[in-house]
Amino acid sequence: MSASMAEYLKQDMECEGLLECIHGLKELDKEVFRTLTATEEPLTIDEIAESVDRERSTAYRSVQRLLQSGFIQKEQVNYEQGGYYHVYHPTDPEEIADEMQRTLNDWYAKMGQLIGEFRQKYESEITSAGERG
Repeated sequence: MSASMAEYLKQDMECEGLLECIHGLKELDKEVFRTLTATEEPLTIDEIAESVDRERSTAYRSVQRLLQSGFIQKEQVNYEQGGYYHVYHPTDPEEIADEMQRTLNDWYAKMGQLIGEFRQKYESEITSAGERG
């Protein structure tokens, strides 16, 4: 069951609460993100899976969610004899924070619009009911 916005505002929010609240990231996603931010070098899926003690496919799904939300970046590394593999590293925190701010601003604007529609609808219904009574 999801919490209401009023309940969220009463909680002591932490930085990582934003990852869950704004982007819907799971605990494993946060663990993968922390792993990537704690290393100086980009990691492969196999290295990430080993670090978080999960199967490769599970780690891959988490990495895909982080890529989609913009928290990490993917780079292709080419072998000299042909072929390639991918490594992953965290996105610059400033970029992530800016994107979260844009998302929050969009949400705020949408909520303002919905509140205005609510006000119009029920204000006119109450006025109409008062005229009939």
